[in-house]
Amino acid sequence: MGWKVVSRRIGRAGGVRRRLAQQREWDRVHGDGCWAIGYVVEGEFVLQEDALESVYRASYEAHFEAHPSDLQELVTLAKGLRNPHALATTGVDLQVPAIMACLRARGLSLTGAELVDVGTWRGERSHSISERLSPLQIKCCLDPRLTLEGFWQQKKCLAVWA
Repeated sequence: MGWKVVSRRIGRAGGVRRRLAQQREWDRVHGDGCWAIGYVVEGEFVLQEDALESVYRASYEAHFEAHPSDLQELVTLAKGLRNPHALATTGVDLQVPAIMACLRARGLSLTGAELVDVGTWRGERSHSISERLSPLQIKCCLDPRLTLEGFWQQKKCLAVWA
């Protein structure tokens, strides 16, 4: 037994109401607790919560390795991070937890005085680093031809327990 992918490219999760409606539909069609969202990584289905570590956080880690000046700027500028898009749309915030996990893993903390946006909302950003750390700019560690956001949305799939 295991997970069997039944639908690829399922699209954006959306706000709370849209997510809950879609989840109720999957419960109706596939059974409560019998489906999962995830990604196919190296030919294997990976649950989304596991992909947060192996793809999302790993992509930020790779970015900070390749751009240590971004890491230094972030640590010295920010006292806190926020995701303006998630706040405005009730979407899920993935980038702030991923970045904070990267900092913890390196024994770093934010020492600055500014609240820094990670990403943008309607073209607005708090600082120039906001855009550089957007998942629309970060390269995916599994496929550098895609941004992290591109991978996360385009490669998301629905699987059922078989």
